[in-house]
Order: sequence, then C-alpha cells, then structure tokens
Amino acid sequence: MAASAARGRSGQRGSGPRPGSARPARGQQAAGAGARHFKKSLGHLRPADPVSTYQHITQRAGQVPVRQLCQALRVAPAAYYAWHRRRQMLVGEPAWQVAVREAFAYHSQRYGTRRLRVEVQAQGHPVGRWRIRRVLHAHGLRAQQLRSFVPRTTASDPAVRAAPNRLLGQAAPIAPNRVWVGDITYLPRQGGGWLYLAVWLDRCSRKVVGWDVRDTMPQDLVSEALRRALAVRRPAAGLIVHSDQGSQYTATRFKNLLAQHGALQSMSRRGNCYDNAHAESFWSRFKAELLDGGSFPGLAEAKLEISHHIAYYNAERRHSALGYHSPNHFETQLLTTSQLCPA
Repeated sequence: MAASAARGRSGQRGSGPRPGSARPARGQQAAGAGARHFKKSLGHLRPADPVSTYQHITQRAGQVPVRQLCQALRVAPAAYYAWHRRRQMLVGEPAWQVAVREAFAYHSQRYGTRRLRVEVQAQGHPVGRWRIRRVLHAHGLRAQQLRSFVPRTTASDPAVRAAPNRLLGQAAPIAPNRVWVGDITYLPRQGGGWLYLAVWLDRCSRKVVGWDVRDTMPQDLVSEALRRALAVRRPAAGLIVHSDQGSQYTATRFKNLLAQHGALQSMSRRGNCYDNAHAESFWSRFKAELLDGGSFPGLAEAKLEISHHIAYYNAERRHSALGYHSPNHFETQLLTTSQLCPA
C-alpha cells in the first residue's frame, strides 16, 4: 500500500510541469489562440490594400500582439507604426491643414505652395507658404515638377510667304478676343505612335478657346480648332491670330477661314520660337498635368481626357499671370470692370 501511495504521489508529481518548462499564463494562452484564430481569418485581406491591413491590425491589437499580427499579415512593424503615428496626428487636425490636403488632392498634385496658399486663403484660412510646405512634407506630398520650357519649331514651307509678326513691339492685350495664339503638340500613344492636338489660346486671359485632336496631322487640324473657337467666341473683326510658320497655318483653307471672319494673320519670325512663347509654354504645363508621364490608349480616350482637362483648366486652374485666378474668373472680372467703368 505504501508503494502504491508512493506511486500515486509520484504520478501526481509527474503530471505537473517539469523544471524549466513552466506552463504559459492564461493571457499568453489566449494570445496564442487568438493568433491562430487570426491567421485563419486572413483570407479576405488583400496585400495590395495596406490601409485595410493596418486598420485590421489596429482592431485586433487588443487580442493579439501587434508583432504577431504583422508577421501573420506579412507587414513590416515599422511600416504599421509609421501609419499609426500619422493616423494619430490626424485626430484633432486643424481645419486649415485639412483644407491644404483636400486642395492638393482635388487638383491632382498639380498645385505647389503658391497656388495652395491662394486656394486655402479663399476658403478663409490665412496661412502662408511655409506652414503649407510643412503640412505637405509631413504627409509625404509633393507637387508635380514641370519641365523647363524648351522652345521648338514646326516645319515651315519656304516657298510660301509668311505673314508679318503683328505682335512685335505691341503691348499685351487688355481684353479678350483681341489676340489668339495657336500651336500643335504631339501626345504619345500606347504601343507607339502619336496623337496630334491643336489648341488656340486667348492671349489676354490664357483661356483655351478652341481645340481639336486627331490620330493624323492633316492641314485642316488647326482650321477645325479655329472654326470651333470662332463659332463659340464670335470675336469682332480685327482679331489677330498668331502662330508659327508651320505648313498648316499657311494652307489656303486656313487663310480663307481668317478672311471670312475679318481676322488678321500674324506669324513668328522663322526660327524664332520665342515669338510664340505663350502657346509653347502652355504646352509644358498642359502635357505634364494631363499625361503625368503616361500615354493614351487611343483617340477616343484622348478626346475624353483632353475635354475634361481643358474644362478644368479654364474654370478652376489658377494662373500666376492672372493674379492666381482661373481664365474664366479673370474674364468675368474684366467684363464686370468694363461694365462699371466703360471706356
């Protein structure tokens, strides 16, 4: 019996934890079970959506250690903690900072600190560029970097007599529909090749008044863009229409269209593309903002995107030469002033 009791006591001792192998605490057991359960529930998360992954980690952090969650979801703990700190910063974020971020996103990263300052001040937030720059830097936001204006020329026909440059020595126009400037640019197409966009700008307001895009470059490309502008704007006789000496602008059809509307043709001097710098500098901004280094699948997609961007450019994009007003707003101001103070 003593031996049996001893065996019983020995069996009880054998059922306990061995030296150096203590059982985990209840909390650790729960955490381990939670981690196993959590791993089973990962199927609905998509690695391509890091924000959803981070949010899920935050929701389960009270049940499972963050590092286990990050390991199970294949997320770097440092990346999660950086996101969590940024999220905490947004709690109680001042209204002007929210306005800066929203304006930056609304204008598709096109606005730097100068235009953002005007934008948020118009919303009632009197902040300067330095504070705006700090907000952008804190959120890792950076505006598009436009390429420097590099002038170019189009092929001219030496056999055709060019029109005189009617803008040389002339002051900038003080009213719309007095001088229009035009140019053609090439837009890259996916798979190779180009699309050709012709645009006419009002030199006073910088507004796009007419445009056309094709997958070839026929002579009537610039004529059709001008015809549309004339139909909408209905300028008085004497409008100066300026361009370079490209063959499209010396075509008979183009000259006849000018004559029908009493417009005067003006051309840059041969090889001197700075004479048409207003149109060409427009392209440096337009292409960078529209394409952002990309290309168009085809003509139909290009027409849709160009139409949307020109509508945005005319109605909303602030222009430094216009006192940071949009072309439409600038023209409205000129019209109001002329009505209040007629010449």
